[in-house]
Amino acid sequence: MLQLRENVSLKNFNTFGIDVYARYFVKIAYEDDLKELFLDPKWLQIPRLVLGGGSNVLFTKDFEGLVIRMNIRGIEHRINHEEVYVEAGAGENWNELVNYCVGHNFAGMENLSLIPGSVGASPVQNIGAYGVELKDVFDSCRAFEISTQQIKTFVKEACGFGYRESVFKGELKNQFIITSVKFKLSLQPKVNTTYGAIKDELQNRGISDPTISDVSKAVSQIRVSKLPDPSTIGNAGSFFKNPIVGLAQFIRLKEVFPDVVSFPAGENQIKLAAGWLIEQCGWKGKVVGQTGTYKNQALVLVNHGGARGAEIFALSSQIIDSVYNKFGVVLQREVNVF
Repeated sequence: MLQLRENVSLKNFNTFGIDVYARYFVKIAYEDDLKELFLDPKWLQIPRLVLGGGSNVLFTKDFEGLVIRMNIRGIEHRINHEEVYVEAGAGENWNELVNYCVGHNFAGMENLSLIPGSVGASPVQNIGAYGVELKDVFDSCRAFEISTQQIKTFVKEACGFGYRESVFKGELKNQFIITSVKFKLSLQPKVNTTYGAIKDELQNRGISDPTISDVSKAVSQIRVSKLPDPSTIGNAGSFFKNPIVGLAQFIRLKEVFPDVVSFPAGENQIKLAAGWLIEQCGWKGKVVGQTGTYKNQALVLVNHGGARGAEIFALSSQIIDSVYNKFGVVLQREVNVF
């Protein structure tokens, strides 16, 4: 039986630790719970928010609608020759899934270690880190269509994956609720150490022929050194996307700022390091009231304790303005703002 609650604090359901309230709140443990929920047409007519780990949201006010907390659990795998298919419930913790795969020597997800959040949110955002994106290991997902109350399967080609984008953030936004995700991995590891920081960390560890476990540990160490623990300092990880600019604009930038940090991003496209841009504007480690940027990574906005979401949003706007004024580059927020 579903337990619908009213006026629920979301402080413990978002990694910024913002104390706002949901008008209505429900936990979903099974796909059939969604069907039961939407038998009542009331929930079709008010604002809804599907919440996983709460690691990619910034609440600036109370949510005057229904918060659906996904708690569908379970991990299964099936081996087919050298291929492995791993399916996980939307409510599973992302890093616990990565650890499950690395522990079973299922290769492909090790570069995505220690990313906060839930499995169900991973395709929505096409999460990525250190040279790998979700789409690189994605096979399909099951999703509940709210209007028809039916389960639909989305293969990779139907998801419209882009840089931190998918159809679930675009044309199909608020129409589907992901219930499980299936990944295609391999028993034959092809480790990806192209990201410079991984190479350096492995070298520091004296490892020249790394296993996927070695890569996972290296990535985890890098993330720990750069990103604060949300249980200690409220944050949502990287607050901004790394901006992508055309080659001509990059050449002009390079002439003025020879040290600009960049990466290839496709034909005539260059990805800039948002953290570097922000740091050059003097924001790294800066404290503004109860908020600020993290001392080790300017890309991360933090709640030093008691900050309101509106304060953090205002700080992000100041950062966007200063980066544009200095570099002519527009930063986009990666975090979803409500």
